[in-house]
Amino acid sequence: MATDMTVTKESYTDKSDRVRILDTTLRDGEQSPGAAMTHEEKIEVAMLLDEMGIDIIEAGFPVSSNGDFEAVSAIAGLVKNAVVCGLARAGFKDIDRAGEALRNAGRRRIHTFISTSPVHMKHKLQMEPSAVLEAVAASVARARSWTDDVQWSAEDATRTEHDFLCRAVELAIKAGATTINIPDTVGYATPQEYFELLTMLANRVPGVEKVVVSTHCHNDLGLAVANSLAGVLAGARQVECTINGIGERAGNAALEEIVMALKVRKDRMPFATGVKTEMIARASKLVSNVTAFPVQYNKAIVGKNAFAHESGIHQDGMLKNAQTYEIMNPADVGVSGTALVLGKLSGRHAFRDKLASLGYQLGDNALQDAFRRFKDLADKKKHIFDADIIALVDDSVIRGQDPIQVQALKVIAGKDIAPSAELALIVGGEVRSGVAGGDGPVDAIFNAIRQLYPHQASLQLFQVSAVTEGTDAQAKVSVRLEEDGRTVTGKGADTDTMVAAAYAYVNALNKLLVKRKKTMPEALTIAR
Repeated sequence: MATDMTVTKESYTDKSDRVRILDTTLRDGEQSPGAAMTHEEKIEVAMLLDEMGIDIIEAGFPVSSNGDFEAVSAIAGLVKNAVVCGLARAGFKDIDRAGEALRNAGRRRIHTFISTSPVHMKHKLQMEPSAVLEAVAASVARARSWTDDVQWSAEDATRTEHDFLCRAVELAIKAGATTINIPDTVGYATPQEYFELLTMLANRVPGVEKVVVSTHCHNDLGLAVANSLAGVLAGARQVECTINGIGERAGNAALEEIVMALKVRKDRMPFATGVKTEMIARASKLVSNVTAFPVQYNKAIVGKNAFAHESGIHQDGMLKNAQTYEIMNPADVGVSGTALVLGKLSGRHAFRDKLASLGYQLGDNALQDAFRRFKDLADKKKHIFDADIIALVDDSVIRGQDPIQVQALKVIAGKDIAPSAELALIVGGEVRSGVAGGDGPVDAIFNAIRQLYPHQASLQLFQVSAVTEGTDAQAKVSVRLEEDGRTVTGKGADTDTMVAAAYAYVNALNKLLVKRKKTMPEALTIAR
């Protein structure tokens, strides 16, 4: 029989209306193919999550690698407000490694899990159900020896037999788990089904009312956010999610969508989070930059078009009353609602005001350089959009601090023409020039850079995207390099894609210099 998912505040007078947010961008989000972050990038993301009021930061899977252990340990020592969480399988080695990584955390949590569905137990674990139940109790008890804050998850819970799931949850609670997570690991459930599953557990499992029930929903059918909210309506008071919805396969429930749905639709979901929503756009941009995963233009809340209106009918309505076509204030998520269009006739004062509205405060020298590049861009483009200015300033700030810089570039390519790149680099104040060929213009540019600045880094990713629409759009290029286990991502933007490619590759090289743990003069004196 279907269960009504309508909830009123009065029906929850015996429950807290506070929903905790567990962000797993640094753990599950990083499992997205190609989304690996450097140690420094993980710390930067963690500190922003802490600042924006995230309740629990799942910082990583400590046993998976020394790098993950070190990142979790560093984050544990730096985070001031949030609980820092480490993931562990049911084995004692995993749990102890997580406990060691979390030693310096002001508030720590171990999140241990084991599969409970028939298909997982048979084919993945190759364990009998009785052995799985023994592992549940033993793993939670082991985690409790490290911390009083223990979360237990039933992996693939939505495909688990109800009787067995109830027994496993009951054992986890008796062993000392304080949070019980019910994951839709493969994104299989529907909202009604997930609501009924959590309701069933609430009605059948002794002691479940004494713990926090959590959701962790994947987006394989595009239902992760809907399922998570259905779980909240069923009594869950923790939601696991990621910035921009990144994660394995089709991703996780998107944090920004969960938080804003709860904020905007209090009439149907009378709950609250502690997230400072005005920092959402900033967090989205940071995660997109460090992972080199572009945000879908029409992505809810943080997409470039989320608060854009092109239709004349929509524009007319917006001019009369913004509520005709916007259900939330752009400022509530950190997006400027003002559309100030700049062009080649705009002055420095207007440019400075525009930068301020976009959240940039530049010094005089940086402002002068950014304004010069803006004027150059305005001569090439008919329309200058906010995204153009953001890309321009970000690229200008990045390259202005680099010890290796592109001084000049000339590329020759075409049908039946051997591609070549004539390049000049400034390396530690010295100008180096050379010419190189390649299989294509980009390959020629990268070969020229290798010739002028010899290195052993291998190219892992080359990605080009347009900042805005149109044939005159700026190209935004991401380049990922790997050297001796160190991975960095460089960025570059220009109306000339080849120039942007050179900027991005050189920016990545500069990041590698920092990673080599040498002084800058030593790093710059590599043999030609």
